[in-house]
Amino acid sequence: MVADHGLSERKLKILHAIIQNYLETGEPVGSRTISKYTDLNLSSATIRNEMADLEELGYILQPHTSAGRIPSDQGYRLYVDMLMEEKEQELTEMQEQMLEKADRMEQLLSQAAKVLASSTNYATMVSTPVSSANKLKFIQLSMVDEEQIIAVIVLGGNVIKNKIINVEEPLSNENLLKLNMLLNTTLTGMPIEEINLGLIARLKEQAGIHSEVVGNVLDAVAEVIQVDNEMHIYTSGATNIFKYPELSDKQSAQEIISAFEEKQQLNELVTQTLAREDNTGIQVYIGDETPVQNMKDCSVVTATYELGEGMKGTIGIIGPKRMDYEHVLKSMKRLQNELDQMFHKEET
Repeated sequence: MVADHGLSERKLKILHAIIQNYLETGEPVGSRTISKYTDLNLSSATIRNEMADLEELGYILQPHTSAGRIPSDQGYRLYVDMLMEEKEQELTEMQEQMLEKADRMEQLLSQAAKVLASSTNYATMVSTPVSSANKLKFIQLSMVDEEQIIAVIVLGGNVIKNKIINVEEPLSNENLLKLNMLLNTTLTGMPIEEINLGLIARLKEQAGIHSEVVGNVLDAVAEVIQVDNEMHIYTSGATNIFKYPELSDKQSAQEIISAFEEKQQLNELVTQTLAREDNTGIQVYIGDETPVQNMKDCSVVTATYELGEGMKGTIGIIGPKRMDYEHVLKSMKRLQNELDQMFHKEET
């Protein structure tokens, strides 16, 4: 366990600096070099004493008679264990934050649909944000057991997805660290559409004997991105349709209510809205202009709100052609601005 190493914070910082410098240069590291790599403001003599202790404890070695030291296997083990523990803690904290944020978002969007339906007396819908140009923020691989690893995939908008991946043989912490470094050095911040077959082939080649693991991880990335883009739509006020005689006959009302219950056509409406180049504004569809077949007797007003990092969602109001357009447009614009501000505030 990392907690049992018994080293002081000073020794840990010096050991970390030795390993970092040795990884960068491949040369034995001396006390004068370490004095430049730490924030301890210690003399070279004090650092030499600490290095002597680390050597006696087995964390570093002196390969020849020079003053330089290199990490031992024990030193590497402590370094890797501490890195893994640090990353696990970061991911745990991030997952907790994202779960809280997701809960708040669901409550917010559901409430927004209800408020909008109440204030307009029409049927309303609000979609969860989906990515129009997502980026991969980073990947963390960790061993679950001898036959499985878990890939924690963080996308733009701080969306976190987990995927269990089967492995033919156990991977050491060192090899997992190397794979994490390989994947993140190449992929961090990269737009999803740029992860192509050529890049995948190059990563698999660099992974050597672990190429199959890398291939499975990238397959998992593609899978969770597809799932992530599956939106949820919150609706409210569908029964308001019955307040308008021109829509309340049995067939028209049934078709509109069905569209709200099944949501497939609402999904298509959101998809078409987000696909428009001018989708940051408000769109008004009247009668036959409406993309949804069952709403040709209606007017449909949509607007797009932005979560940031390419994440966008849609607000929609469905009512009769004689709807109060001035009131609807004002209500729509107000909600659009409120959602933009709320989500951007959450990110800061």
